[in-house]
Amino acid sequence: MSSPVRRLLDRAPELRVVRRILPHLVRAAPFARWNASRLLAQRAKEAPDAAALRHRGKTYSWAEIDDAATRCARVLRERGVDAGSVVGLLMDNRPEYLIALSAISRLRAVAALINTNVTGAALTHALTTAGASHVVVGIEHAAGLADVLPDLPEIDTDHVLVQNDPDEDAPAPPPVAPGFPRLDDLVRDQPTSPLAEGGRARADDLMCFIYTSGTTGLPKAAVVKNSRFLMGGAFYGTGILDLGPDDVVYVALPLYHTNALFAGWSAALATGASIALSRRFSASSFWPDVRATGATAFLYIGEMCRYLLNQPPGQDDARHRVRIATGNGLRPDIWEEFQERFRIPMIREFYGATEGNVILVNLEGRPGMVGRLTGNQVIVRCDPETGDLQRDAAGRCTVVDEGETGLLLGRITRATPYDGYLDANASRKKIARDVFRDGDAYFDTGDLMTLHADGWVSFADRLGDTFRWKGENVSTTEVAETLNGIPGVLESTVYGVEVPGADGRAGMVALARSDEFSIDVFARHVEQHLTRYQRPYFVRLLDEMATTGTFKQRKAEYRREGYDPAKVDSPLFVFDGRDYVPLTKERFAAIQTGEIELR
Repeated sequence: MSSPVRRLLDRAPELRVVRRILPHLVRAAPFARWNASRLLAQRAKEAPDAAALRHRGKTYSWAEIDDAATRCARVLRERGVDAGSVVGLLMDNRPEYLIALSAISRLRAVAALINTNVTGAALTHALTTAGASHVVVGIEHAAGLADVLPDLPEIDTDHVLVQNDPDEDAPAPPPVAPGFPRLDDLVRDQPTSPLAEGGRARADDLMCFIYTSGTTGLPKAAVVKNSRFLMGGAFYGTGILDLGPDDVVYVALPLYHTNALFAGWSAALATGASIALSRRFSASSFWPDVRATGATAFLYIGEMCRYLLNQPPGQDDARHRVRIATGNGLRPDIWEEFQERFRIPMIREFYGATEGNVILVNLEGRPGMVGRLTGNQVIVRCDPETGDLQRDAAGRCTVVDEGETGLLLGRITRATPYDGYLDANASRKKIARDVFRDGDAYFDTGDLMTLHADGWVSFADRLGDTFRWKGENVSTTEVAETLNGIPGVLESTVYGVEVPGADGRAGMVALARSDEFSIDVFARHVEQHLTRYQRPYFVRLLDEMATTGTFKQRKAEYRREGYDPAKVDSPLFVFDGRDYVPLTKERFAAIQTGEIELR
């Protein structure tokens, strides 16, 4: 068989995806008159009584969601929201979130999707950065918003609309400052007749801002256009999950997160499938919810899968209708165990960034892989600690060879545009120029990837997570995967810390552990399975790992706190060359003066 034919057959899964997506491209063309609101209206017209959303035992039809969005849009318009206005949306996962988001889209306004975990200065920053003039806030977060409203002079009190929570099982909200209008009261008597729009939507209009996690600073607002949202739904709904009207996608990720918004809500709009929405992720109730809702697919973040595996095995683990799961961050050390225990026929890992132009998909379900490179993607050599591109004498970058690790870049073209952040300066910092020829431009993902045979790629590390110790580069991801296999270790996060007089950064790990954990067993495993430069010299024991709202470990916080027992209230240990011994104030002082040297 000729090489071109073989390559074509080898790419058959990708070609099938392209074929399924093609009919949806017309909606995402730059001048197409489509947005999320119009797609919702079409679903309501074509299948008004079909299930669109399931939440806590109640099912909402497409017509119900569409009518509710129209009523909400009328209230927002009466309060001064029009095309181009920015409306902050701060609410837990529930139907009212998607209704408000659809209403904002109906007015051709822009939604700023605020992480529900941010408060104080970070909340002020998120709303100010977006230029929000209005806020729709769930009553569960209204008190936190009221605290910062004096720092937001551009937002009037009567432009903050509070959505009550009709869920009887919801926790009682904290008291709300008086003066905020109640959205649910205002929408009750609004008509559901079609809303006269002030001009027609365009696919290249802004739809929303989605914020970075803020683990390394204040969150940045990534720009999402209507076209990106619409293509996201087509890509995930028809390409990855292959959904139809009878499918149910279980969504336990927050709706302010790209995965839930694109692979959940947008995918449902694109295909007519319904989503089963959980208020938040719970490891103990995940599978009961999946069974109760009849879910045929679910979305994950890798750490969710680890939390599920840490639950005691049960006889109902494989009793469900799930045929496929998709998400990112499922690590090789648990992939096969997770898939086997819960009997999931297909797992399709993907990789992508909200603000970027690079997406990889593992359509074949190969454990540990995030997908295969496409034409505009390349992995180049760089300094793994700083991310600086390695250039030759002519100033050009070089691609890595098979088996090597480098920085993933995505070429910026008309077909693969880079929308970036609302902050133009932050956007420019993510662009690498003159990579292979004068004038070319590539999106810098900031992620290190390993190239395998036939263009397959696996995630290696995030730049900044790799550190150098004794002249050797240490991959925190690789070390963490080794440590996660030790009995009693539920989860680990590895990072480098500075030691006075030492070359580079010494390894440290924060461990969430069970009662089975033994520091002596841990020491023996470290000696046997990690090289001297890879081993963590410092250990911090935790009852549970601190994470962001999207389950990213708060590694930066642990790194800042370091290993000083005067600053850390968790148990600390230091490796003395054979054993891990308690890190007392006296040992810490001896390390700082060089009296004790790390070996």
